[in-house]
Amino acid sequence: MGQLVNGTWDESWYDTKASGGAFVRSITAFRNWVTADGSAGPSGEGGFAAESGRYHLYVSHACPWAHRTLVFRALKGLAPHIDVSVVHPDMLADGWTFARDFDGATGDTLFGLPFLRDIYLRADPRISGRVTVPVLWDKMRATIVSNESSEIIRMFNSAFDGLTGNRDDYWPEAQRAAIEEVNARIYDTLNNGVYKAGFATSQAAYDAAIGPLFATLDWLEARLSQTRYLMGDRLTEADWRLFTTLIRFDPVYHGHFKCNRARLVDYPNLWAYTRDLYQHPGVAQTVHVDHFVRHYHYSHDTINPHRIIPVGPRLDYAAPHGRA
Repeated sequence: MGQLVNGTWDESWYDTKASGGAFVRSITAFRNWVTADGSAGPSGEGGFAAESGRYHLYVSHACPWAHRTLVFRALKGLAPHIDVSVVHPDMLADGWTFARDFDGATGDTLFGLPFLRDIYLRADPRISGRVTVPVLWDKMRATIVSNESSEIIRMFNSAFDGLTGNRDDYWPEAQRAAIEEVNARIYDTLNNGVYKAGFATSQAAYDAAIGPLFATLDWLEARLSQTRYLMGDRLTEADWRLFTTLIRFDPVYHGHFKCNRARLVDYPNLWAYTRDLYQHPGVAQTVHVDHFVRHYHYSHDTINPHRIIPVGPRLDYAAPHGRA
């Protein structure tokens, strides 16, 4: 994956030696907020007002964190207001690149730069840290607003409502405490848990991740046997944060990351729920199975050194889900 160290590219992968073989996710560096009037958000500085055409989103179709932002861009009708560049699915010695020799990879449509790290360096020529997606770029101030997906989706949820007229709220105030509780478990044991299992370099680290991961899947299966969505009969951000992991589970995480006690399709409620979310208007267009199958299997040579791309399971996300 590589990282920037004082503005210089370093090709080193995650070091799990100091953590007993356990994968530890890096902390995001940019935590500003777009708000309706440009006032400061919960973190960072102010001055990022919601304006049509001002912001540009850098994503990978392979990455579940970036996928969240594309889902919210679709749900909230933001496509006419926020344009997008899509990196190549292969993440090798140079990290994310803007090569275009894969269907759906757009190149850098804003600057024509070769690497995603160049976007980070435009924001801070001496920056240190991992070069990750998504990135929300401010064209006016020529800097990165945020590279934290959980916060970008909350900006998209409400900041641009005055422009779009779309008042759909996936972060309703009355349910926020309950949503945060669900989010916390899903993030730790499942969203990030698949990585903790897949990138483990010791048996102990893998065992510590895989038990809680399937305990959470079992918990979700039971929960979704009682309600259509995680918080009842209303879609919230908790559903969409979960969706981008579930849609990758059988094609990637089950085999490549050794999350193979069971497949998603072995859980009747979770599998139907995933199809339900996939079929929500605008969401299917954000799902690019070819990108995430290619990325995980080709980029992670410590897991798949011969870079063989598996044929994968046949999954019909468009099949009737029956979750009325």
